[in-house]
Amino acid sequence: MCGRYAASRGPEDLAGIFEIEKWEPEETLDPDFNVAPTKEVYAVLDRPLKDAEAASTGSSATGKPVRQLRRLKWGLIPSWSKTPEGGARMINARAETVHEKPSYRRAFTSRRCVIPADGYYEWVTGTGERDLEVEGKKKRPRKQPYFVLPADGSVFAMAGLYEFWRDKTLPDDHPRAWWVTCSVITTEAEISPLAVAPEEGPRSLADIHPRMPLMLTPDRWDAWLDPARTDVEDLRSLLAPPPEGLMRAYPVSTAVSNVRNNGPELLKELEGPEEGTLF
Repeated sequence: MCGRYAASRGPEDLAGIFEIEKWEPEETLDPDFNVAPTKEVYAVLDRPLKDAEAASTGSSATGKPVRQLRRLKWGLIPSWSKTPEGGARMINARAETVHEKPSYRRAFTSRRCVIPADGYYEWVTGTGERDLEVEGKKKRPRKQPYFVLPADGSVFAMAGLYEFWRDKTLPDDHPRAWWVTCSVITTEAEISPLAVAPEEGPRSLADIHPRMPLMLTPDRWDAWLDPARTDVEDLRSLLAPPPEGLMRAYPVSTAVSNVRNNGPELLKELEGPEEGTLF
């Protein structure tokens, strides 16, 4: 799954990486080293400009998709939802079923995005925890968090979906009348050895958790973002896992478990798991 990640790159950096054509300086987000559900996040998407947007950039609204960097709220709200309350639970969409689930299938065929990150956090799901759950005990062992990122330090481009939701309790000109929300697509975690693994602990991503965000390599970005691609089977082919051996993982402080903690120190690599945690 993906329940927390780090995103420290600014719009200028992302504009160069993704060849962004439009972004608004007033929408700049501060670096966030503990991105949690319901927060505003950066998303890259291809979408035609509205007349007003085109005029502000000195271009014409031709209907041609424009590569944009937008701020979206993490936690997808389907357009047909009566309230926004379920968004916090819809932070992830499974690659295996995203094309058929009512909450995601329309966005899958027409509103896809890339959510850039430095990497993501995952808390190990170990044998001890599973045993306690089977026994029905409420107390769970303290889990060790790991930070997972591309071994070469490149951007971790997560496949995502976005959706528009209209709050009908507000007038059309209200700034909160429209919500734009997103979800991260996840897939089965890699069972192959990590490119760089910690000295003690997990040797693969599957050793940490059975799911992981679907990372899109640069050769798939244009195809994934292209709104003209609407064939379901064609799009499903883009959900294939990335090549093996691209990722590394290392243990980080359990301070990241508290969403109120936020700073680059959360990314500091520990020599080994903290005392009293799994692994």
